[in-house]
Amino acid sequence: MAGLDKILSEISAEANADAEAILSEARKEAEAIRAEAEQEADESAERFSREAAKRADDRKSRAISAAALKKRQLLLAEKQHLIGEVLDKAKKAFLALPDDQYFDAVIRLVEKNALAQPGQIRFNARDLERLPKDFAAKVEKAAIGKGGRLALAKEAVQIDGGFLLDYEGVEQNCSVTSLFETNAEELSDEIQKLLF
Repeated sequence: MAGLDKILSEISAEANADAEAILSEARKEAEAIRAEAEQEADESAERFSREAAKRADDRKSRAISAAALKKRQLLLAEKQHLIGEVLDKAKKAFLALPDDQYFDAVIRLVEKNALAQPGQIRFNARDLERLPKDFAAKVEKAAIGKGGRLALAKEAVQIDGGFLLDYEGVEQNCSVTSLFETNAEELSDEIQKLLF
């Protein structure tokens, strides 16, 4: 039996050594898996941190851009408002000119806008009442200078100021409102240069 005990003892020792080797290998594998998992976790955390920082930077950048756009829009709106106010004041100032200056400006507008054909010039009721005595002659002279003729119409038209030129039913609107609207872009550019 001693031989059997010895064999059993050797088998048991071998089994224990094999078990210890397997356990040691398992421990090494477990340690390698744990180290790999920690490394992956660290890499994932770092990646998530970078992505979160990038998202935060992107959001901040978009917020800054949106704020800058809003600022530009508000400035543009305010500039347009100021330009509109200046245009409105300029129109009112033109309409409030003393009679001699107002009608001198009207003559210059007739010289610029008259066509080389016969027609009539029409005014609103206020302007008809305050026409200078020699105004019809000045209008006729301006029209002849352009190769046409203009007679003064006796009926008032509904305009704020300025005049309408009527060439056989075809009207050329030279009212103050029309002139300001037609030249609004050019006037706005000039006002913007002066103000800003």
